[in-house]
Amino acid sequence: MIELFRKHRRTTIYLVASNLILYFGFRIWQAMFNNFAVEEIGIGAGSIGWIQSFREIPGLLGVMAGVLALVLSETRIMAFSVTMLGVGVLLMGQAETITFLLISTFLMSIGFHFFGPSSTSVLLMTAGKEQTPKILGQLRSLGAISALAATIAVYLFASRIGYRQLFTIVGVIVATGGLLLLPFSRSGDHLPQKRKIILRREYWLFYLLAFLMGSRRHIFTTFAIFLLVKNHQISVDTTATLFLINSIINTYALQAVGRMVSKVGERWILSAAFGTLIFIFLGYAFVDYLPVLFVFYIVDNVLFGFNLALTTYFQKIAVTPEEITSNLSFQQTINHIAAVIVPVAGGAIWVTYGAQAPFIAGAILVTVSLILVQFMRIKQPDSEISSPMSIAD
Repeated sequence: MIELFRKHRRTTIYLVASNLILYFGFRIWQAMFNNFAVEEIGIGAGSIGWIQSFREIPGLLGVMAGVLALVLSETRIMAFSVTMLGVGVLLMGQAETITFLLISTFLMSIGFHFFGPSSTSVLLMTAGKEQTPKILGQLRSLGAISALAATIAVYLFASRIGYRQLFTIVGVIVATGGLLLLPFSRSGDHLPQKRKIILRREYWLFYLLAFLMGSRRHIFTTFAIFLLVKNHQISVDTTATLFLINSIINTYALQAVGRMVSKVGERWILSAAFGTLIFIFLGYAFVDYLPVLFVFYIVDNVLFGFNLALTTYFQKIAVTPEEITSNLSFQQTINHIAAVIVPVAGGAIWVTYGAQAPFIAGAILVTVSLILVQFMRIKQPDSEISSPMSIAD
């Protein structure tokens, strides 16, 4: 990242500041949402599935970030996204009903899901392919630092001032930070001026793995903490402690993942992640000993960071820089097709067959992903490039 700073100082500062602000707000929401929803509003497994599915609708519409990039710069989209997330967190503090909870969650989610493809695209179009895994790992470790700060804030203040007050204060801080970023959103002036919405047959494995990763991710993010809260009655302080441990570990682990991707390649990294995840999902299905479940949760969160290998894989197979934003946005849409379906289906499966069922399904999905990733190969595009599936200039 130091080398990137030397070449593109304004862009690097903008990436760091925006990621720190956005992930602080998001991690505050993530650390408190399950306890807030259960303790303050009294929702159950079926309702949590519907809320989480509704939250993922902006991710399903993530391809719109690629469309917006035709008229707005990625950096400007990032600033608007941070502001929107802050507004959603602010309104979360005012929620008294499931309906209001849905509305505030939806607004927060718009900001979160439109920020990701834009921020990653700026990095991929700025950094060289050899440096990207390391820089991406470092940037995500900054997100872990924000998560660390957010977790400390939850641990110190949630029980003292209450969920609502903390949501309100953090929402104001994040929304203000987003507004302050707007005047500096021209930091990406060095980026390619044109954008194209192009989908190619060569990217089929990238698209399919995005779908499976979305399915796996949202089984775990929807039901892992919910299982701990609902079945084991862990407190918000315990939830915050888990997030604290995750944040501390990921501050270093994500940088290490970036270095490992550079050394051994994307296929080996994703194979290791998927192989480990099979045991973690089966563990959540069949293990009742709480300390072991805590360990599984922490390891799984570290393995989320291994997904950066899919991003760097796409950078290496992308035909032109101009289509990076649109395909990362489309990746998010594919990812969230599963994200909209999985929480509702998982909630129904939980109610019908018990808490084991969603995690057994997750183990099956991860096994399929492990098989598919063996087809991952990196090669330079040549003159025989397929015709794009769709184009918009």
